[in-house]
Amino acid sequence: MAKGHRSQIKRERNANKDTRPSAKLSYARVSVQKACFVLDAIRGKNVETALGILEYNPRYASGLIKKLLESAIANAENNNGMNRENLYVAECYANKGPTMKRIQPRARGTAYRIEKRMSHITVVLDEKK
Repeated sequence: MAKGHRSQIKRERNANKDTRPSAKLSYARVSVQKACFVLDAIRGKNVETALGILEYNPRYASGLIKKLLESAIANAENNNGMNRENLYVAECYANKGPTMKRIQPRARGTAYRIEKRMSHITVVLDEKK
């Protein structure tokens, strides 16, 4: 059992929160594997380079991640007062979301299951020291 008053416990939990600017896209209609191909290309890059990579990447997920990165940059500038030139992609990852299950009719009265996968994509920025 935790020690201390309920407000004290909440204060300690909130003190450990990550203050880096981030943006999250939930229920994106792209599989985790396909999103990770694009995320691997921008991880660790500064934001201008990452936006350039996403602009000319032919994959579908790159359009979603480009909007997400622009949102994270706006959060950094407006909420945290950070300078755009010093920002880089500290973390970016995709977690598994729910799967829509659909049926495709096949020969002789059988059916194949089609799984339309979703993912939750997160981009975390940080400022270069």
